[in-house]
Amino acid sequence: MKARDLAEHIFRTLKAAGHQAYFVGGSVRDLLLGREPADYDVATDATPDQVHDLFSQFSVVIGVGAKFGVQLVADPERNLDEPLLTVEVATFRSDVGYSDGRHPDQVVYSSTPQEDVQRRDFTINGLLLDPETNEVLDFVGGRDDLRAGIIRAIGQPEARFREDKLRMLRAVRFATRFGYTIEPETLRAIQKLAPEINQVSAERLRDELTKLLTEGAARRGFELLDETRLLPELLPEISRMKGVQQPQQFHPEGDVWIHTLLMLEGLAAGCSPTLAWGVLLHDVGKPPTFTPPSGPNGRIRFDRHVEVGTVMAEEICERLRFSNDDTAQIASLVANHLRFKDVPQMKSSTLKRFVRLDRFEEHMELHRLDCSSSHRNLENYEFMRRFLAETPPDKVRPVRVLTGDDLIGLGFRPGPEFKEILHAAEDAQLEGGINTHEDALIWLRKNYQAQ
Repeated sequence: MKARDLAEHIFRTLKAAGHQAYFVGGSVRDLLLGREPADYDVATDATPDQVHDLFSQFSVVIGVGAKFGVQLVADPERNLDEPLLTVEVATFRSDVGYSDGRHPDQVVYSSTPQEDVQRRDFTINGLLLDPETNEVLDFVGGRDDLRAGIIRAIGQPEARFREDKLRMLRAVRFATRFGYTIEPETLRAIQKLAPEINQVSAERLRDELTKLLTEGAARRGFELLDETRLLPELLPEISRMKGVQQPQQFHPEGDVWIHTLLMLEGLAAGCSPTLAWGVLLHDVGKPPTFTPPSGPNGRIRFDRHVEVGTVMAEEICERLRFSNDDTAQIASLVANHLRFKDVPQMKSSTLKRFVRLDRFEEHMELHRLDCSSSHRNLENYEFMRRFLAETPPDKVRPVRVLTGDDLIGLGFRPGPEFKEILHAAEDAQLEGGINTHEDALIWLRKNYQAQ
């Protein structure tokens, strides 16, 4: 069963039981824009208990937000090997008070969809659809704003954003995704309340920012974050890139902020989140390491900006509650992005170890974007493409011909030298100096002696 089929099944069941029911929110917006909705929500006058009673006899009902009038109804024909397909079913309601800036303190159920849509965020998300008749109910001017390309808060913008501070960031994301403008009063409300955005949980902020980075218009998204004054609140380290000049011979495009925006512009829709964050943060260490030119032939320098930036990237990932795996990959992208300038001079062993970095394709893409957004010299990128194409995987990651067991059998004791010997032996193997176990033993006797 597809999401649309499940939503229609829920709609028909509610209608047959005498309830009002409509598709609502983003799915209606996307259908009117000719897009395939990722998921569907249903709004109804049925209470959460009535929804549970209607569907629990043949489906799974998950009361994730029952006290807020929300139930998740799962696919009754679900295959246990597939992800659980659900549709959110929300009771018409009015929300009273948002003391935590996220959840209503109290909900009051209502009997009409007109009341229900007044609590929603933006006019383009406040549309309802009767899937049986295809009639669209629009009580907030959402269709006009869709035609005009406008993101407008429903009712009083400040009130909507005080209810849920994340809506400020969602306004930026919707404007970015659809190429819309933010209505002036809505924009002013975001600018006024921007300092309150960090009341939202780090996880929710991270997820919204990741969507902003990976939906194909990341540059526009970050320009809007700057315009709305959210950027210095969310990522002050990125905001500090503005006005930080770079050496003209390497960066004719402009300052660190412009360079980063150009790289963001090159990110493809659906790109890896870790690549996107690596691109955003790769030069985060430049502002704190900026040194102006000194002397007649001096130039701007950013000494140790990679090392400083790697630590900063790790701190940002920790602040936004990234997983350990994602943090490690993002930090690795920052830590290794300058190594490409040395690849033509690298020893074979060093080069092979370099390309063994996890998800090396992300390192390659970051380097391509880095060059394309500055000096446009892709010689080293093409050098690496040729190397990867011409070097068999078993030459990059060969089976070791000398192991720790071999060393122990020959009388070597585990310790610092033990690790050094194994590393040197692998280097010799990667360089092509030893190819067999016998070669390795001859090499070992020539270079090391057991204690």
